[in-house]
Amino acid sequence: MKRALLVIDVQNEYFTGKLPVTYPVGSFENILKVIDVAKDNNIPIIVVQHTSLQNNAETFKKGSKEWEIHDQISNRGYNYLIEKHLPGSFTGTNLEEVLEKNEIDTVVICGYMTQMCCDTTSRQAFHLGYTVEFLSDATGTLDISNYAGTVTAEELHRSILITQAMRFSKVMTSSEWIQTIESKVK
Repeated sequence: MKRALLVIDVQNEYFTGKLPVTYPVGSFENILKVIDVAKDNNIPIIVVQHTSLQNNAETFKKGSKEWEIHDQISNRGYNYLIEKHLPGSFTGTNLEEVLEKNEIDTVVICGYMTQMCCDTTSRQAFHLGYTVEFLSDATGTLDISNYAGTVTAEELHRSILITQAMRFSKVMTSSEWIQTIESKVK
């Protein structure tokens, strides 16, 4: 099993912008922990950055402070940066090429938002034949209301994790994932 850590859309939009992630508490700290463990164990880190292509975009506008990768992610360093324009990290990007070049067969999903870009990327990876590990406490979301209804961040997050575990991925906490990685090293 050869892994790559996908750090999806950990951009300022989710901290100081219009989409502040609220659940689960501590998701950002867990993302930082798994990045550190990946670095220590030579697991390639692929940062994915969402960019809106709309001229009048209210979120993820290229060049804006909110569009930028969170400083604590940038300061830790990573192996690859992939820019995407749709929820799936494979759509219109070179992600698959990067994974093939590095002989990756397993992708580890962390980042934001659980139900949108993390879920879509996980499903795409599964469809492409990758094993997927979905980190339940290193992904996150917020309360959503739209014309179809309202859902709390906790309900939404839990629903996605349950659906992911049905078929698409192995859902695990960051601590469980770290323990898996560290036990292989010993």
